[in-house]
Amino acid sequence: MEAQKIILPNGKEATLAASPTLTPSDNQAPKVVEASNCRVVVFFIGGAGDKESYYFAGAYHNIELAHDYFKGRVKSAGYLGFYASHYLGYSDVRGGWDIDKNVYKGIPDKSAPVYIVGHSLGGWNGAHLSKILSEKGYKVEMLITLDPVGEGALVWLGSDIYFSKPEPVSGYWINIRAVPKRPDSSDSVANFGEQWQVVTGPDINARMDINHADALSMFRNSVRDGASASDILFESVVSYIEGGCRA
Repeated sequence: MEAQKIILPNGKEATLAASPTLTPSDNQAPKVVEASNCRVVVFFIGGAGDKESYYFAGAYHNIELAHDYFKGRVKSAGYLGFYASHYLGYSDVRGGWDIDKNVYKGIPDKSAPVYIVGHSLGGWNGAHLSKILSEKGYKVEMLITLDPVGEGALVWLGSDIYFSKPEPVSGYWINIRAVPKRPDSSDSVANFGEQWQVVTGPDINARMDINHADALSMFRNSVRDGASASDILFESVVSYIEGGCRA
């Protein structure tokens, strides 16, 4: 495969080679970057009844909507060649075998920045995953938990989630709590599972008048100064790529 010239959105020209290498045109010295170092990885982790049915309800694909929206945004900006994303269910990241199959194999190497976006039970297990990956030497740049659920003993007994309360480890953490003025059936489910009462830890700890099931709106609505969790994630991803993959 021959080297391919691309234009980054900041106007700079870069070369994506078959090896591949990335060489900004304004850098006169040779700059070789491994392909794995030029790829960011985002895991979108759904909750109960998201990727597969939960006690005969679903699948509703709530977090998949956020996954597809963000991938489209990355593609429109011209960065898809440096981006990889994975849509998983909460049970896909519970336990060593599942993490090895569904997570480790999706990360090029330990230098690649990892982002985790989890909704409901996926927020709970995703927060646990951030610590597991960090302790293994992976670089978790950002964790976004969308109305995480998991504090209830009954939901733990009937779901494949970690029993202990998460202790997230990431460079930046955004947590969003759904507090709808007009609850619907999804909020009843969240109440049964017991929303995680996050008091300290997040860099942004927002509350939204929104229903539990609406992961996409939680992801897209403003959390600080007009910026959404999606905006903040996008800015971080673009900053990494435009920085020459921080070789």
